[in-house]
Amino acid sequence: MSDVTLTQSAADRINAILAKQPGAAALRVAIDGGGCSGFSYRFDFAETVDAADTVVERDGARVVIDEMSLELLSGSEIDFSTELIGAAFRINNPNATAACGCGTSFSI
Repeated sequence: MSDVTLTQSAADRINAILAKQPGAAALRVAIDGGGCSGFSYRFDFAETVDAADTVVERDGARVVIDEMSLELLSGSEIDFSTELIGAAFRINNPNATAACGCGTSFSI
């Protein structure tokens, strides 16, 4: 069981995206080393779920997270926001001590 959550806005957007992606079963969220603050978030489509993956679901929307990334995402909320500068998934990560201005990288 994961303590990562999805907002309603994120669930709605994931469902809309996956409906247009043949073969995609879920949105994969991962953390990579690098980025201007040390770590960066990566969003991708997952056709399958690996045995070690954690699945987060809300209203039919599925997000898969690998074991290593889950440690850094513990307690996070995945949101989708639409602003004047654009629409994007955002991760509200309580473990991040700093983040870059664009919100795609962070440090712990």
